[in-house]
Amino acid sequence: MANIETRTGTIAPTDNMVTLTHVLYALHGFSALMGVLGPMFILTAFLTGWPSIIAVIINYVKRGDTRGTFLDSHFGWQLRTFWYALLWLLLVLGLMLTIVGIPVAILVAVIVGLWVLYRIIRGWMSLASGQPMPV
Repeated sequence: MANIETRTGTIAPTDNMVTLTHVLYALHGFSALMGVLGPMFILTAFLTGWPSIIAVIINYVKRGDTRGTFLDSHFGWQLRTFWYALLWLLLVLGLMLTIVGIPVAILVAVIVGLWVLYRIIRGWMSLASGQPMPV
């Protein structure tokens, strides 16, 4: 029988799933950090770095195990961050096709990279305090 949290009335996640969610944030964060420290943009490092890709695969494989818990919102948060960042990258690539669009593309890539960092940090902080993410 599932443990019910008396404070929220939701299913309490297992400690293993909480730990896994921390690991997934760490993988996403590591990819983004490589963009900060390396020659790549945060956006491209986040989307093409193997840690982030592994995290997305694990998000999809284990998402069913988080249903009914506050961790489900974190898995959705991580997946939305990845897919929206990919959509922005496609826009950046389209802008790069024109000489006039290159400065705008660089600006958009930097802004989206900062947005990715914000979402990783905000999500991880909420997870550390046991709070769900907004839908």
